[in-house]
Amino acid sequence: MLRFNLALLLAVMLCSLGLVTAQHKARKLFQALEAEQERSRSLDVEYGQIQLELSTWATHPRIEKIARERLKMQAPDPAKVVVAREPDNRSANRVVAR
Repeated sequence: MLRFNLALLLAVMLCSLGLVTAQHKARKLFQALEAEQERSRSLDVEYGQIQLELSTWATHPRIEKIARERLKMQAPDPAKVVVAREPDNRSANRVVAR
C-alpha cells in the first residue's frame, strides 16, 4: 500500500509540475502575442503616415512645379492643341499636341 501511495504522490507531483510549466509557457506566449499586436498597431500608424506623406508629395501643383523647374518642361501652346475624337464617340476625348 505504501508503494501505491508513493506512486500516486509521484504522479500528482509530475502532473502539478506539468501544469506549472504549461501555464508558464502560456503566459510567455501571451506576452509575445501582446508585443506583436502592439508592433502591428505601430506599423499601421506608420503606414498611415507614409500614405499621407506620399499623397502630399504627389500633389498636382508640386509635380507641375518640379516639371517646370528641374525638367524645364512647359505646357503646349493652346493654339497647337487639337482635341481628337474617336468616330463612335464611346471613349473620352483625347488631347494631342502638334
